[in-house]
Amino acid sequence: MSDPVRLAKCVADLARCSRIEAEQYIKGGWVSVDGRVVEDPAYPVTGESVSIDPAAQLETVEPATILLHKPVGYDTISGRKAAAALVQPDTRWAEDPSGVRMLDRHFHRLTPLVPLDAEASGLMVLTQDGRVWRRLTEDGDEIEQEFVVEVSGEIAPYGLRKLNHGLHYNGRALPPCKVSWQNEIRLRFALKGVQAGQLRDMCKQVGLEVVAIRRLRIGKVSLAKMPVGAWRYLPVGERF
Repeated sequence: MSDPVRLAKCVADLARCSRIEAEQYIKGGWVSVDGRVVEDPAYPVTGESVSIDPAAQLETVEPATILLHKPVGYDTISGRKAAAALVQPDTRWAEDPSGVRMLDRHFHRLTPLVPLDAEASGLMVLTQDGRVWRRLTEDGDEIEQEFVVEVSGEIAPYGLRKLNHGLHYNGRALPPCKVSWQNEIRLRFALKGVQAGQLRDMCKQVGLEVVAIRRLRIGKVSLAKMPVGAWRYLPVGERF
């Protein structure tokens, strides 16, 4: 039985390319060992069948950013019921328009960003990309978020005006935001620097009880028509 060699060396010999190029093919998900895709260049092979996808391209594998439609009852940043567990190969939105090839490495070391209350649903971000992390943490309070809030009860006089500007939360005056009626039972909020529990408290201050909250948008990125529990990739070049 021959001694095992690194998959990268085997691919370099097979494709007559450099070791660096071989590693790119492997990390890009283009190489199979006995019919199974392997993304680890150091994977040991002996007599197994190694093949390279005929459509293989030499390209740098970009870190993934995933957009999830979080269901009610799941935690975003921390908690016992982590929404990140919903991000699996079989829950990818069938109509994902990103064009990103799904790789096993995309499911490792995903950092959840932009908190969303457990009892709320909607757009959630998980990323491997330091650039996205910096944008959504360092500039987070400057990025507008949009919500649809279903309410019950009778709004107080001048309540809509107060929702737009004039309320306090946690002892501080809230900055102006944009709130309008979407229909008879739903309000649309567009605001920056939203805090945990803030939307419920704002509605309570004007006599309304919150029935449901759904986040539709973070900056320029929207939930679109993605169903609850499904996820899609943030396309390369799209920014928050």
